[in-house]
Amino acid sequence: MSLYLHVHPNSHTQLLVWSIDESIAELHGNLVLTEQSQRRIQSMKSVLHQRAFLSVRQLLLRLGYTDADLYYDASGKPHLTDGKFISISHSHQLAVVIVSNQSVGVDVELVREKVAKIGSKFCATELHYLAPDLTTEIQRLTVIWGAKEAVFKIVNQEGISFKDHIFVAPFKLNSAHTSATLALGLLPRNFAVQYQLLADYALVYTFETT
Repeated sequence: MSLYLHVHPNSHTQLLVWSIDESIAELHGNLVLTEQSQRRIQSMKSVLHQRAFLSVRQLLLRLGYTDADLYYDASGKPHLTDGKFISISHSHQLAVVIVSNQSVGVDVELVREKVAKIGSKFCATELHYLAPDLTTEIQRLTVIWGAKEAVFKIVNQEGISFKDHIFVAPFKLNSAHTSATLALGLLPRNFAVQYQLLADYALVYTFETT
């Protein structure tokens, strides 16, 4: 099985990445799925989505959880029955799960040139530190998108605009960390952002700070 990465960002957090190389049958082999999950995977038309769904369950298994330990609230946010925080992401050939004692969000994105075409749609203050030609900023733009996505997964609130409400502080690509702020409501909320470039992917995860 293809466990690609297993790290501990801090003493009470585990992050696992799965490289989705197996067939559906191979991924399904040692899993016990709830009836709800079986119905859900059968309703998926995309084989890639089915494989990602099963890869996430394989990651849960390596963390000591079963499919029955994972559930989703009315807004679609994942939770664990033991009360720990969980966030999930997948993109093309990678699936990611992060579990922590503190609220956490994760996102993985394939680094693609098309992000430059939509950069102005999700960036505002960030445009001041990015190069004027966004086609030279593909990796940093992907990290910025991932950071905003990860913050959104923590807050999980309707009406949030990536461009108007979530701001990522300036960073150098090789620094592996930055910060983000959610400016919505009376008081801003601050987040520590960590990221890694994994081959053609950007892996980003965030923790809310005081």
